Amino acid sequence: MLKAVIVDANAISRDLLHAVLTEGGYSVVGQTHTSSQGYALLQKFHPQLVCVAQEQVEDGFGIVEQIHASAPKTIIFMVAGAIDPPTLQAALARGVHGFIVKPFKADTVLKTIKNTVIAMVRKSQGS
Repeated sequence: MLKAVIVDANAISRDLLHAVLTEGGYSVVGQTHTSSQGYALLQKFHPQLVCVAQEQVEDGFGIVEQIHASAPKTIIFMVAGAIDPPTLQAALARGVHGFIVKPFKADTVLKTIKNTVIAMVRKSQGS
């Protein structure tokens, strides 16, 4: 079972994503509202997935860069209400691997995660 951490300032979004991930067979080992606490959870639990709200990706804390530096195999998903092309390109350039769009649709979220994980595994195997 893959472990996940959720970092989102919105408690309702955290709870909804937690429910979707848990129902989808993932183990949510931590959730928080700040980038610094999210990074601490990453260091403590070593999850394979981290879901970070767009606000935290862009808050200046550099959580995406820190995750890449300390846990380069961790798959990072940016969670946002809408993603325009410049935001998408900037997030990809920083190292975000996938995107989860609010409002959450469980089947779409789980399919996005599954497809991203498969793509990352294939990439690491040189396929």
